[in-house]
Amino acid sequence: MTGTSTSPPRPAPAPRPSVRVPVRDLLPGVAGMVLVGSSVTVSRSLAGAPLFTAQALRYAAAALLLVLLARAAGVPLLRPRGREWLWLAGVAVSGLVLFNVAVVRGVAHAEPAVIAVAMACAPVLLGVVGPLLEGRRPSRRVLLAAPVVVVGAALVEGSGRTDAAGVGWAALALACEAGFTLLAVPVLGRHGAWGVSVHAVWMGAAMLAGLAVSTEPPAAVTELGAAQWAAVGYLAVLVTAVAFLLWYRTVAAVGSGRAGLLTGVAPLAAAGAGALTGGGVPGPPVWLGLAVVIAGLTAGLRPDSA
Repeated sequence: MTGTSTSPPRPAPAPRPSVRVPVRDLLPGVAGMVLVGSSVTVSRSLAGAPLFTAQALRYAAAALLLVLLARAAGVPLLRPRGREWLWLAGVAVSGLVLFNVAVVRGVAHAEPAVIAVAMACAPVLLGVVGPLLEGRRPSRRVLLAAPVVVVGAALVEGSGRTDAAGVGWAALALACEAGFTLLAVPVLGRHGAWGVSVHAVWMGAAMLAGLAVSTEPPAAVTELGAAQWAAVGYLAVLVTAVAFLLWYRTVAAVGSGRAGLLTGVAPLAAAGAGALTGGGVPGPPVWLGLAVVIAGLTAGLRPDSA
């Protein structure tokens, strides 16, 4: 008698668990963006200062501080090798050198709100390109939430007048804002937040020092007043050394796509810093933008369903 053998039924595949983002991994990035937003108000003190000299001093001081803190904390700093030099140099060129040039030159052709709104579009680029660099598909939830964050940031910053050159500088600022994060993704695994921050900052300081020597008079340092030296110190310690470490820690923990949504916090911090320093209480569009940004962040940072 012949019989037919039947294989036991296969169990149904278990649903993929939701990817939850711990709040402790997001808080450093939020704090870093708050510091970046506060830099808008502080940077106004440097409007009349020699651009490259002031920025070179800022990043040189930040690099020294980062190295001392890394040694005190016992964090090893690895020497870059091979293509890592190119990735780190790209972070320095885009996020430190060209970004500062784009912002300073851009406000000469456009209102600051135009530059800020362009930079607020960074979540869209980070949400699409970042996961691809990390070998993953972009999260649909992040892709849907990123434009919401952009709209909210635009409401916070408002709109402003510009010309063709202003649009060009704004586009460059956006590309540099995204490059600061995206170009760090391939090297974060080996160097971590400390290594990427240290190497990018000292490279940026060297590049800016070269530009200062070749384009500005040797006595440019003596042109800095007390308020400008204070601004350089604030930018070096909090907006560079501290903010860089906080930001790259979040990028390494949650990925550039989700971390990119947090860039929407910077315009809110800028508006708040302006109000605290005498800029007046924000109007209804700012409060509406705040609500939209919070809604976008909440939606984008929720775990993906199965």
